[in-house]
Amino acid sequence: MIIEVVKSKIHKVTITGSNLHYIGSITIDENIMDAANIIENEKVHVLNLNNGERLVTYVIRGERGSGDVCLNGAAARKVIAGDVVIIMSYAMLDFEEAKTFKPTVIFPDTKTNKLI
Repeated sequence: MIIEVVKSKIHKVTITGSNLHYIGSITIDENIMDAANIIENEKVHVLNLNNGERLVTYVIRGERGSGDVCLNGAAARKVIAGDVVIIMSYAMLDFEEAKTFKPTVIFPDTKTNKLI
């Protein structure tokens, strides 16, 4: 049996901007991506703690060290700069492997989005 489990979680990061007229996705600082074990084009769920919105999109690599976390395209209507979100990705694992799998969870500083 194959089940879906949390693979990566960025717990509480601050949205730095939004771009309605971009092609879509979420732009994430490459340092944050690396720390969370998330790659470019990976599907992610974004949970907005300020307004309860939840959406699914994919990741675009942002400038390393910038602290940028920006929602683009239609998803830009779901956030405003300053909103705090949780970003999660999932993986399909064999049931037995999933029992011992440990997700990568990071806790950036919500004032700067820098890694603690």
